[in-house]
Amino acid sequence: MSKRIAFRRTGLALAATTLLVAALPAMAQDALTAAEVRAKLEAQGYTKVNDVEFEDGVWTADARSADGNRVDLSIDPKTGKVYPNEQVANLGKADVEAKLTAAGYANVHDIEFDDGVWKAEAEDAQGKDVELRLDPNTGEVIGKARD
Repeated sequence: MSKRIAFRRTGLALAATTLLVAALPAMAQDALTAAEVRAKLEAQGYTKVNDVEFEDGVWTADARSADGNRVDLSIDPKTGKVYPNEQVANLGKADVEAKLTAAGYANVHDIEFDDGVWKAEAEDAQGKDVELRLDPNTGEVIGKARD
């Protein structure tokens, strides 16, 4: 293979990688790392932190609370705010749907309270299907992933 062809292939690979990285959502750039999430959980008194994973736009983990109970946790990827599955929501399904509609989402459906946060599916302003995670008290979207 000539040097010219090898150079072009390398250039194309570099360009493709650059486009891929540029296409990542801005949220991922601001998101905490798994190590930072684990450290925040441990600083808040959680022990035996396991299965720290980024899914559907939020961090999730299993841990033991200060009283020794096993809990499933959802963690805001930007702030590190922890939402234990035992948490009670101040909003109802109708509130969540109204907040998402007011925020520009359409076809809001499959709304459920699970793992300490509201979960819903909808279409964003560009018409793309998304899975959303919302703060149980304010209705603020804390996680968003393509469906």
